[in-house]
Amino acid sequence: MTHVLKIASAQLNPVMGDLNGNFNKAVAAYEKAKAGGADILVLPEMYILGYPAEDLVLKPAAVADCKRKAEDFALLTKDGPAVVFPLPWRDGDKLYNAVVFIQDGAITDMRAKHHLPNYGVFDDFRVFDSGPLPDPIDYKGVKIGLPICEDLWQPGVASCLADKGAELLISANASPWRRTALSERVEALGEKVHNEGLPLIYVNQIGGQDELVFDGSSFSMNADEAIVQSLRSFIEDFDIATWEKQDGVWSCKQAASYNQLTGHEADWRAMCLGLGDYVNKNGFKQIVLGMSGGIDSAMAATIAVDALGPDRVWCVMMPSKYTSDNSLDDAKDCSNRIGARYDIVSIAPAVEAFDEMTAPFFKDMPPSTAEENIQSRARALMLMALSNKFGPMLVTTGNKSEMAVGYATLYGDMCGGYNPLKDVYKTEVFALARWRNQHNPDDLLGAKNPIPENIIDKPPTAELRENQKDSDSLPEYEVLDDILFGLIEQELSVEEILARGHKPADVKRIQHLLYIAEYKRRQAPPGVKIGSKNFGRDRRYPITNKYRDMVPGEDS
Repeated sequence: MTHVLKIASAQLNPVMGDLNGNFNKAVAAYEKAKAGGADILVLPEMYILGYPAEDLVLKPAAVADCKRKAEDFALLTKDGPAVVFPLPWRDGDKLYNAVVFIQDGAITDMRAKHHLPNYGVFDDFRVFDSGPLPDPIDYKGVKIGLPICEDLWQPGVASCLADKGAELLISANASPWRRTALSERVEALGEKVHNEGLPLIYVNQIGGQDELVFDGSSFSMNADEAIVQSLRSFIEDFDIATWEKQDGVWSCKQAASYNQLTGHEADWRAMCLGLGDYVNKNGFKQIVLGMSGGIDSAMAATIAVDALGPDRVWCVMMPSKYTSDNSLDDAKDCSNRIGARYDIVSIAPAVEAFDEMTAPFFKDMPPSTAEENIQSRARALMLMALSNKFGPMLVTTGNKSEMAVGYATLYGDMCGGYNPLKDVYKTEVFALARWRNQHNPDDLLGAKNPIPENIIDKPPTAELRENQKDSDSLPEYEVLDDILFGLIEQELSVEEILARGHKPADVKRIQHLLYIAEYKRRQAPPGVKIGSKNFGRDRRYPITNKYRDMVPGEDS
């Protein structure tokens, strides 16, 4: 029986469905682990296929190919470390989210995920079968538990492993980023470590997958809940930790320790990673976006440059007769600061053509949102033409406040492939822009102080009519966002939101706007999940919906 284990944590970024690419990256990690004298290499949850694979795991060929990759990997281990290799695994008529343990050239054990999450962004219960409560595996006389992600968040699995003699826990994970992720993990997993007296090695996925971003931030805990290893956030990382058994207890004697990210920097990096991986993994060489001179497009462009570099970002200003000189100046200034390509294309000819086309129908009618939306859609047509002709992916720039109340135009400013600001409220946009101007992390690809102060300080406006301001039709954003946060993130009643000091008319109207805009959000492009409840995977309200939470004292 060994009393020393060197365990390699490989915090890797898989590409969904790229079995060969993921395999080769795992082989590189294996060679590194072998060179470092590791006993065991640990990969993230569902690594070889990617997570969440959704209905891809229901394709028999994909599952069979993953098994073949595990068998191929086993051939590498005849004279090297053992491997915790996560994959979908079919056993008879059961399909599991599983890990196999590979050692001495063979797959020796399989353990299936017992607790299948079916809340928030997770949908494991629909595609996988629940595995039995697991036994530990035996490696060099050491009993090791292999719980998979959710198995550590729910009761049963850790205690079962402890009862069956497990001495330490090694857990493969794909835990997505949200602002509370780090504190939730430490609290929930620390409770299991404390209750069962078992140290934990926690290896998490890194990278963007559609709306989700996985932050890595892998860590290990001793049996006393002390964090003894911490890998970096939002980048691939690797570390070999040395564990020793003394007086019957395993503890970590040597490991890496980095500060894991929270706050504005974590939000910013999540948006960069989500956009960057969406662009790169889908094979786009460049992105294009409409640069309005406002805060949202300036921030989206800055994120894109930070993630992709200035040579891959194309900013296009498309003025109308309502566009101010300040907006023209600010759009150019920001584009120059971030080093992106900048072009100006007037939409006046397109708007005039539409005015002529609609004249027989709109005659003698006052201007309305119809004319405003024509401007937005003319811009979308131009951007999509550039995208189709030259190949860059169109990035949209609307924030969560606008998406919530429907202040976005279908087939206009909502047009595009991805939205890095989709889960960020307007007040958070301003705060994050100020943070970015004050910070320039070394591994981001953008410039210092990228967003002109004038863009941050001026009143927000869509500039679709004369002297338009967002505050003409919406409460101030501090008020709007607090109401929306209560309605969306916290699912508060109208009465509870009124108790915060808001006007009944404001709350009633915002609730109504939130519900009637659901049909727009169903047609919106994906965007990075940042908070606790994003539009899409987290929050799925019916489009046809007459329910309204009443202001106290009102008749229903």
